[in-house]
Amino acid sequence: MNALDLLDHLLNLFAPALGMALLAPTLARLVWWRALQATWLHQVKWVAVCNAVVVLIGLVALGRDGAMATYAALVLSSAVVIWWTGLR
Repeated sequence: MNALDLLDHLLNLFAPALGMALLAPTLARLVWWRALQATWLHQVKWVAVCNAVVVLIGLVALGRDGAMATYAALVLSSAVVIWWTGLR
């Protein structure tokens, strides 16, 4: 495996986590545009970090990438981080 293949695999591994990190705070701003206290970028950073950890835990625990349980954990992680950073 060369460096480009490794980069491709890593980008594909973390793509759902980064996608959720951009999508969830954006949609939360549409719903709670007055109530959110944190900035959008602050929430995106924290959601991205937590979702990357969730993806790695899902990979280790389930033995493969792309399991539905991991995706459910991504949604839950995103919601908890948005609540923690912006609504509590």
